[in-house]
Amino acid sequence: MNELSMAIRDLDEDKVYQLVEKELAGGASALDIINSCNEGMVAVGELFSQCTYFISQLIFSAEILKAVLQRIEPLLEGAAVGQQRGKVVIGTVKGDIHDIGKNIVVTLLRGSGFDVIDLGVDVPAEKFVSALKESGAKILGMSALLNFTYPEMKNVVDAVSAAGIRDKVKIIIGGAPVNEQVREFCGADFTAGDAVAGVGICKSIYEELSC
Repeated sequence: MNELSMAIRDLDEDKVYQLVEKELAGGASALDIINSCNEGMVAVGELFSQCTYFISQLIFSAEILKAVLQRIEPLLEGAAVGQQRGKVVIGTVKGDIHDIGKNIVVTLLRGSGFDVIDLGVDVPAEKFVSALKESGAKILGMSALLNFTYPEMKNVVDAVSAAGIRDKVKIIIGGAPVNEQVREFCGADFTAGDAVAGVGICKSIYEELSC
């Protein structure tokens, strides 16, 4: 891990902000900074799973990351001028209120020129379906951190099918516990191992549709 990743891991708020400014001044890209922060957040999650950190530290780390994303989001938006890649509906499924990973994906997608409909957290299946119908988005992204929400991911996929639009929408799932077995269980099309991978999948889907 680099210095910024370790500062995130150690919850050293002032140092994180100082390092972000230093990185930007040195010519680092917003994506480089996000990758470093993501690595630090993974370390925070590991410490939480080991009971070294508790929920208060987890919440604090999310607040630090939120401030960093707010600082660099204008840079990503500027990079996206002139690009219109398509629409993406995204949200954290019902029963889960974690949004750290989702927010990183949203920031990267918007920075890549996507029109993102962010439904937030604890989103019921019918809200996902309504957003897809209203927006005409060809991609649905679902995020979850809690493994007991897997059935809810499946409920969303089933609801999209019941609405008669499954063949028009590619579904991507992501989150720390998500893997290929979960994708098969849910009936999703793709699983994204991290935020950068998720954005890459979205780009590929819309590039294929434009061919």
